[in-house]
Amino acid sequence: MNNKNKIKLPLLVTVGPVSAWMILLVAIPFIYIFVISFMKKGTYGGVIIGFTLNNFQQVFDPLYLKVFGESLLISTLTTIICILIAYPFTYFIAEKTTIKKTVFMAMVIVPFLVSSLIRLFGWINLLRKDGIINSILLKWGLIHEPLQLVYNNTGVMIGLVYMLLPFMVLPLYSSIEKLDKSLLEACSDLGAKPATAFFKVTLPLTMPGVFAGSILVFIPSLGYFFVSDILGGNKTQVIGNIIKNQFITARNWPLGAAISIFLIIITLVLVGLYQKSGGNMDDLGGI
Repeated sequence: MNNKNKIKLPLLVTVGPVSAWMILLVAIPFIYIFVISFMKKGTYGGVIIGFTLNNFQQVFDPLYLKVFGESLLISTLTTIICILIAYPFTYFIAEKTTIKKTVFMAMVIVPFLVSSLIRLFGWINLLRKDGIINSILLKWGLIHEPLQLVYNNTGVMIGLVYMLLPFMVLPLYSSIEKLDKSLLEACSDLGAKPATAFFKVTLPLTMPGVFAGSILVFIPSLGYFFVSDILGGNKTQVIGNIIKNQFITARNWPLGAAISIFLIIITLVLVGLYQKSGGNMDDLGGI
């Protein structure tokens, strides 16, 4: 066996399965959806072969644009809330000993072992008018009537934050863990206040983790239709709901595919902005 064959064999063994996986589960489905987006809807559903741009014109219908705008607002607020919760929590556990770090990170990851639907239905028991949270607030006299915390945008954002918070914690932990503590000591020696050291040193050095976490939270929140279905009822819809309804209810696969392409374009734009900002793709792919 010559040297070229010796080199090719390890490459086939290591890269081959990953390449086959990506082709079968990413490339082929994407091409399939892309092709369908240019076809026509059948009279009773299904797809009729024939080229048309009407599906992409419908994407910019005012009704859909309104849903897109609401989805972007909900996703943006969800991302901001996740940052505000995850950053201090992650910074707190990064200062702990190895054993305590393991315990805290396990607390973040363990909920993934339970079905997402079960956890979301659990939130309904907490948030509904006669639920635990309203009962406690009423008992303590903090409110005079039950708050509407579910079946609206508030409930959807609570569900999204709960579901996606770990995706903000993990990349932030990676960035904060790598932070050189001697830089903070130098700031202190030079007379910088803790707030100044944070905004001048800590935050800029951990921004790659913030950007990575923001993308990992923002993009899924646009498509997590089951969260809005359970906690939002029929009052709140995100882009994922529109896509699901077109494929399942309206049976308009071409339009659903066109909206999916639109969502993919948003994803690619965000990833491109992340790369231009100096972000490392390993922070996204490693989560």
